[in-house]
Amino acid sequence: MQPLVPPLVQGPPPPGTLRRGRRATFAYFALNGFVMGMWIVHIPLAQQRTGIGHALLGWLLLLLGAGAFAGMRLAGPLTDRFGARATVPAGAALCGAAVVLPALAGDARTLGGALLLLGFGNGCLDVAMNTHAVQIERCYGRPVMSAFHAVFSIGGALAALTGSLTLHLGLPATATLGATALGALLLALLAAPGLLDREPAPAAHPAARAGRRRTPPRIRMLALLAFLLMLCEGVANDWSALHLEDSLGASAGTAALAYGAFATAMTAGRFLTDRLTARIGPVAVLRYGAALAGAGLTLAVAAPGVPAALAGWTLFGAGLSGCVPQLFSAAGHAAPEAAGAAVSRVAGLGYLGMLAGPAVIGPLAHLMPLGLTLLLPVACCAFAALAARTLQPAPAPAPAADA
Repeated sequence: MQPLVPPLVQGPPPPGTLRRGRRATFAYFALNGFVMGMWIVHIPLAQQRTGIGHALLGWLLLLLGAGAFAGMRLAGPLTDRFGARATVPAGAALCGAAVVLPALAGDARTLGGALLLLGFGNGCLDVAMNTHAVQIERCYGRPVMSAFHAVFSIGGALAALTGSLTLHLGLPATATLGATALGALLLALLAAPGLLDREPAPAAHPAARAGRRRTPPRIRMLALLAFLLMLCEGVANDWSALHLEDSLGASAGTAALAYGAFATAMTAGRFLTDRLTARIGPVAVLRYGAALAGAGLTLAVAAPGVPAALAGWTLFGAGLSGCVPQLFSAAGHAAPEAAGAAVSRVAGLGYLGMLAGPAVIGPLAHLMPLGLTLLLPVACCAFAALAARTLQPAPAPAPAADA
């Protein structure tokens, strides 16, 4: 049986250095979740300040996604070349500094530019910190990726609580997001010394070097799975509450519990996934996790009442919780000498899936009941469960025989 995490080219760093590297990675994941969460809770104020409608806001939010995609594609090769120790703090500083820009925008044009820069910084940080997380996981020799994603979720939850408090107190968005930017810059600076040095990469086979510019089929498949599964996450983020309200007649307060159940199950599941992966392997985690998610959403769609629907959304979050981290981990371990580029491809297409999910469900909901449109992410989960063997690492090449 092959190891779940490929071995290091050289021995692991000293335990103290490795612990500091893991803590620093946790810090950057939390920073990313908090910064983006603070922007999300201030979206209504940005819309009010610029005087734009919902339709134009929707188009401007696509610039956030476009900037993130561009940042991801740039950060991957840069991380492979210069190491995560250089690119993670730079991405964190850019993402943190840019979060105040939407609060300063006075019209649609300046808001669009602000969102483009914020998305770019977010994309750079996302790929760089996930690439460093792969390096940390390789040093530990066991799965640790899902816990980083759980801390990202906690950062977003803390942002929601903090933003709710500051909005309740009537603090201006410029002050709140300005303080967020300063805090993010400070944390990016303080956490940087804990990051690991770049890991020496193994010498690649000449044939691999010749084809490095082409995306390997396995990375393409991992990216497709990331697209489908993050599409499911995007659907839950934007449509879970609306499902209870539209299909079951729940009040707005009760309907909001659907997303709360999903997000809570997602966060808790990610804290448990690493140990589960070490016991049953990433293939089983993806297969059974995607199947559980599909069954949970089917239950939510078919539920006759709110309690059963909430149970379904909870199962949906629990099932999805460990799936995407497995894809990022597999991409990074597939080719250690090009981990950043591989992670950028998988994360980039996955991010497009998260944006596409809500956008696809909306038009479909005009043609059929919302419950039926939610069968699309059920089909995505079914495909991911069937394609879970993609996570199985390729067999190591046999040593060449002496001539």
